[in-house]
Amino acid sequence: MPFTQVSGASLYWKRDGREDAPALVLLNSIGTDMDLWDAVLPFLRERFALLRIDARGHGASEAEPGDFTMPMLAADVLAVADAAGLARFSVAGVSLGGMIAMELALIAPDRVEKLIPICTSATMDSASWNDRIAKVRGEGMAAIADLAMGRFLSDAAEPAIYEAVRRQLLSMDAQGYAGCGAAIRDMTLETRIGAIAAPTLVVTGTQDTSTPLAGHGEHLLASIPGATHLSLQAAHLAPLEAPADLAAGMIAFLQD
Repeated sequence: MPFTQVSGASLYWKRDGREDAPALVLLNSIGTDMDLWDAVLPFLRERFALLRIDARGHGASEAEPGDFTMPMLAADVLAVADAAGLARFSVAGVSLGGMIAMELALIAPDRVEKLIPICTSATMDSASWNDRIAKVRGEGMAAIADLAMGRFLSDAAEPAIYEAVRRQLLSMDAQGYAGCGAAIRDMTLETRIGAIAAPTLVVTGTQDTSTPLAGHGEHLLASIPGATHLSLQAAHLAPLEAPADLAAGMIAFLQD
């Protein structure tokens, strides 16, 4: 199984799909791992060379404790892309993954062909994230599980999906979650995303209470030059609730 060693972390990744096809990197949200994309993969495998990465401190990617930064997490993706032999790629990311994707488009514009930020934002309430980080570091993942699950999925989500996501959340490394939380708290994307040059598809969920269109998605659409919009019937983890519709929108945008 491929691991890439970077400063302070061991990053787990998987290649999938067609080797000779355009490359697409898929990034997970905070509190999940690459399995977030499982239901979308069947739609993408025949069309793209896929690379999935467990974010630092998530899934099988191990990391030293501490505050992470968005540039650090973006550099992680570039290191894995190098190890996987991908010079240029499109990138789609959910929540934290979308933030990392936007940072990537800013710091490595020569590497990013197209950008798909999904259920994400350029700015979050830093005080509430500071509280969440402190709670996780002091009391463990169970202390924020109900809060996170209330935003991750809508009431329409299948019970089996809900239970699987909750299990994964409770079992993940609290220090990894807190480190990525610090990257969200301290990110500086809000005033910089106007410089994104990659063609961008902003995806929002009609039932997403964490990063809805109002106040979050609309800022991305107004700030990123030429950005287009896809709205899905989903809460925060759109790949789990609307995999077919998300895949269809991604394919149309990436193959345009």
